[in-house]
Parts: sequence; C-alpha cells; structure tokens
Amino acid sequence: MRLCYELDLEEFALELIKDQHLRGFFPDSTSFNILMDMLFIKGKYKSALEVLIEMKNQDVKFTKDTYVLAFAICYKLNSPESFKICTTLREEALIKGEVLSRRASCFAVALALNQNQVAKAMSIFSQIMNPESITCSNLNIIIHIESNMLDTLIEILKNAAEGNLSRFVKRHAFSEEVLARVREKVKDVPALVAGFDEIYGKLHISGQVTTYTLDALLCHTPRDKKSHTLLLNKRTVSRRTFQPLSQSLLAE
Repeated sequence: MRLCYELDLEEFALELIKDQHLRGFFPDSTSFNILMDMLFIKGKYKSALEVLIEMKNQDVKFTKDTYVLAFAICYKLNSPESFKICTTLREEALIKGEVLSRRASCFAVALALNQNQVAKAMSIFSQIMNPESITCSNLNIIIHIESNMLDTLIEILKNAAEGNLSRFVKRHAFSEEVLARVREKVKDVPALVAGFDEIYGKLHISGQVTTYTLDALLCHTPRDKKSHTLLLNKRTVSRRTFQPLSQSLLAE
C-alpha cells in the first residue's frame, strides 16, 4: 500500500483492498487510512467511501484518524446516505467508549448543518470537549444563524471583537464567507444591522477576519501534522536512498 502511495496508484490500491482473495491481508487500519487519505485529497470521495465500507465489512478496528477521514468523506459527499453513515459510525464509536477528536466532530457538525439537521449539529457541537478553534468558532456562528438565535449571535461576535483580552491570547477569527451569511440573515432587522456593521468593522481592524471559507478551514491540516501526500506527489527521489523513485523502489 505504501508503494501505491509513493507512485500515485490509488486505483490499483483500491482493487487490492476490495479483492476478496486478499481479504485479511491488510489486518489493521493503516493501509485503509492511507488509501482513503489519497483518494480524499484527489477528490475521489465515492471511491474513498467504498474503502471505508470495505474496512467496516472486514471488521478492521477504526482509529482516531479513521474517524476523521470517515466523517470528512461523508461531509464531502453531503448526501442523506453519507449523513446516515456518519451518524451511525459516530453513535457506534460513542457506545464503544471511543473519544472522537475535535476535528472529526467538526466534520460531523458541518455535515449535519448541510443536511439541515440543525438540532443534530447542536447536539454534536455541545459534546466537543474544547471548542476553542477557528473552525469551531465559525461552526458555532452558523448554528446560531440556522437556529435564528440572532441576538445571541450578535453578542458572540461583539464579545469577540471587543473582548478585553491580553495581546498574548489568541482572538477568535471568522470567515468572510460566514460573516456574509450573518449579514444576509440580519439585513431585514434594522436593530441588528447597524450593530453588526460596527462589529464587522472592528473585527476587520483587529485582523479577526479570514478569507478562508468554512470548507477550507475544515480541510486544513496543521503543518506539524500535515499529510505527506502533497509532498509525495511532488517527490521524485526516495527518502531512504536519494535515488530516483523508479530505480530505488526496484532496488529496495
């Protein structure tokens, strides 16, 4: 599987994973996670879902990374079926006592919102242990938009813009895309429009507005944890032998 990863052979890797004669040849989550990651980055979400289903059918134990990939795939597919799969996997994980990462939960919240399941999104969000991230901040704003909790929404933004925080404390940042949705929501409420415009200006001045979309925030990987796939796609030499991949792989 790592060889397929090195050479961008995701279709061949998919055939290997699904080959019933090789059932059990990949006994843990590593190979499945590698392939799902590769397919996800290339935008082949349906194929990635096939890998997830095959992994489930083979009773391969899910890891924290598996749940992140699974929920991300379901989020990208954004269908009633993928929402059902995401919800089922999440409920099974909680029953088993698994601790889902904040990132996995964010994908589940975003998918629920996209499927107009606001109550479910609120429920999942409320269970995130530490929602102090830019992604969580923006998801929380959208939950308030969709729940029509406009007064509370404006109060959240006001506190973020005017909060008396030390310069060493990171301030909440908001996506321009999300703030545009706020403006659209309050435009017919004169009492809120003026207040929002003032807050919006303060957020801009303090550098708390980002051009990243919510989708980009969800799919962003911190540098220290970044998947090697993008680097692999550009690499032409082996890390171990420093020879061209076509030669070094044969030699190894």
